[in-house]
Amino acid sequence: MRRLVLLLMATIVLLTGTAWAATPTDPRITAAVAAWAHQNLYVDPDFTSIADRNETLQVISNAKVPVFVAVVPTGAWFPEQGDTTLLAGRLAAANGKPGVYVVMDGDRSYGVAHQLGVRAPSWTYADGQETPLSKQLSEYLEGVRESSYSTPRPARTAPLPPEPEDSAPVEKFTVGKAIGNGFGGTVLGLMGGGLLGGIVLIVAALARPRRKGRA
Repeated sequence: MRRLVLLLMATIVLLTGTAWAATPTDPRITAAVAAWAHQNLYVDPDFTSIADRNETLQVISNAKVPVFVAVVPTGAWFPEQGDTTLLAGRLAAANGKPGVYVVMDGDRSYGVAHQLGVRAPSWTYADGQETPLSKQLSEYLEGVRESSYSTPRPARTAPLPPEPEDSAPVEKFTVGKAIGNGFGGTVLGLMGGGLLGGIVLIVAALARPRRKGRA
């Protein structure tokens, strides 16, 4: 009985650790979800100087679907390790409400559809560094399309699997393969050119005394 209890406890710890690794604690997510309880826009303190809050809220309210926006710093040094679409998915999972979740960092807008039958762009560029956030968001939402083929499903909250490495065997060097790849042809061309040049020099050397004798 005791062994069974210990086994169950170990299983719970393992599952808890796996879930923790899949969705690590992120203060940006915590702050955004807390802000969304009052309005569907969260702006990180580092972005308050460039955020046109009222205009962005107007774009959100005019959207045809629920939209949640987080204006936060992103990058490879954050838990999502540069996969900002993953950050949007984790925000959606933490908030737990259907909608389009958009992460903006001033240069790009990343987004996902969460439990919503629409297609959302993975990301869009800003037209320029001085483009207002409200305009960037409006351009992103123009790409959101309702589709009967899009099944409502949770947004991705785990990193994508690594791409498989190229397992093709390395070919050994042979003279035949070198010639077939053009290397041998280049060598033969150089040898032929050198031989032809040598013949020309010999002919010129033989012809030179004859010209002197005729003079």
